[in-house]
Amino acid sequence: MTNSPQTARSRGAAIERLAAQWLQQQGLTFVASNHHVKGGELDLIMRDQDILVFIEVKHRTTTRYGHPLEMVNAQKRRRLIRAATLYIAHHRVSSPCRFDILAITGTPPALEFQWEKAAFDAY
Repeated sequence: MTNSPQTARSRGAAIERLAAQWLQQQGLTFVASNHHVKGGELDLIMRDQDILVFIEVKHRTTTRYGHPLEMVNAQKRRRLIRAATLYIAHHRVSSPCRFDILAITGTPPALEFQWEKAAFDAY
């Protein structure tokens, strides 16, 4: 059985909705999801009090081939920084910002969340 792009896309969207709900339970406020810009996408944009948080959501059903945190390499970080920079400029954001990674393992309803706050810097 092969995975169609639509099936993979819908699974990814469902995981991102669960991620947003979980982060809201941790006290964050939802701002936007799936914000597309040329060359990149921001999975979730949320607020942690006065900090605007750009969150990369990574999901793996198993860690057999690596943990989801390992999937955010230098190239991916550059794309996220570029996308966030464009978002900040377009929305005239003046608050502090940070980049988080939410690693999710397992399958619904048995998901495990590992939240890395300030996972990397934009420098």
